[in-house]
Amino acid sequence: MNTFIEKMKTTFTDPIMRKRIGFTLGALVMFRLLAAIPIPGINAVSLAKFLAGNQLIGLFNIFSGGGISNFSIVMLGVGPYITASIIMQLLTMMSPQLKSLFQEEGERGRLKLSQYSRLLAVPLALIQSLGFIKLLQSQNVLGSLSFAAMVTNIIVISAGSILLMWIGELISEFGIGNGVSLIIFAGIIARLPTTVVQFFNTFDSTQIPVYIIALAVGLIVILAVVYVTEAERSVPVTYAKQVRGNKIYGGVSTYLPLRLNQAGVIPIIFALSILLFPRVIANFLVNSSHAVVAHIATIVSAILANGWIYNSIYFIFVVIFTYFYTAVTFDPKMISENLQKGGAFIPGIRPGEPTMLYLGKVVTRITLVGALFLGAVAVLPLIMQSATGNTTLAIGGTALLIVVSVILDLVKRVDAQLSMREY
Repeated sequence: MNTFIEKMKTTFTDPIMRKRIGFTLGALVMFRLLAAIPIPGINAVSLAKFLAGNQLIGLFNIFSGGGISNFSIVMLGVGPYITASIIMQLLTMMSPQLKSLFQEEGERGRLKLSQYSRLLAVPLALIQSLGFIKLLQSQNVLGSLSFAAMVTNIIVISAGSILLMWIGELISEFGIGNGVSLIIFAGIIARLPTTVVQFFNTFDSTQIPVYIIALAVGLIVILAVVYVTEAERSVPVTYAKQVRGNKIYGGVSTYLPLRLNQAGVIPIIFALSILLFPRVIANFLVNSSHAVVAHIATIVSAILANGWIYNSIYFIFVVIFTYFYTAVTFDPKMISENLQKGGAFIPGIRPGEPTMLYLGKVVTRITLVGALFLGAVAVLPLIMQSATGNTTLAIGGTALLIVVSVILDLVKRVDAQLSMREY
């Protein structure tokens, strides 16, 4: 406790840290002001009903920082940029040319990757803007628009997303923490007062045991998220001894940390992106003049509207994408080669291909635990809602995972800044 208090004092007495924290808070306030500016022509009552009955769009509302709930100019949030970053990372891992261009040039390659992600985010924002407008029009949330009004709204919504991307990068550079993650975090936290008010408005004294159980489950989930996020499998590594002159070098034992959840929340975001397209297309084609197309679209929409079917597909997608993303970001062959070049080996495992196979086997096993945990967290709201019968007690597993992950990352970055200050 004393150590925590000392760190807090040091954090707020250091002028550089105060400046970074002030810049971060100012940027987040700017984001919340932008999220309060709505696009004209929205039927607020129809929008609220649509969000309440659509869990998928509700989850996207979380990632947009609550921008969809009032159809603000930043309704897309940083979604297009996140999607563009994921696409570029996957292309980098699958294409040897892009891999050599981005990864082997160090910091310069990372800057190139970020620049291409920004450029790709622009057309993605335009496409998503058009898709959301058409979706809301099909649900009578937004009235008919002229061609000029449609183009204007698409440009405004896309520009809002690009502006948020810029604000996030400014936070990363001049503030503290990852700017994109903090924007999503701020959007989730900003919804807490509304949730609390809704809870007290629907408070029922006869449900107190249910409330206590829900609180206990929430605390257990938070502890589980912290544990899994920080958990790692330590693979022992020993450096071979080398004799140079009269001195002996090496012989040091260390370990290779393999995180239990190496993919973070990326699989959840990816699964949401994939699930959104059939839902949007089906809702758009329900009113098609072609009877067969309209019938198929109605069936698809009804299937995805079923909570248990949707969450089962959601769970499977999260598990699959956790394995997929881990496979393309963790390269056992490269690590094996680097260990061999550095004169290091895993005790009991021969260098080269046996080491590569061993690391791949270990990662596959621990990823199963991380993937199942991510899938369980993703479908937690439906489980809580079914168990309690209360939508306000449907603990947002995805939102909780993001909040805890961002706080842990922020604490680590503050500690790193304080350590640099001591040096």
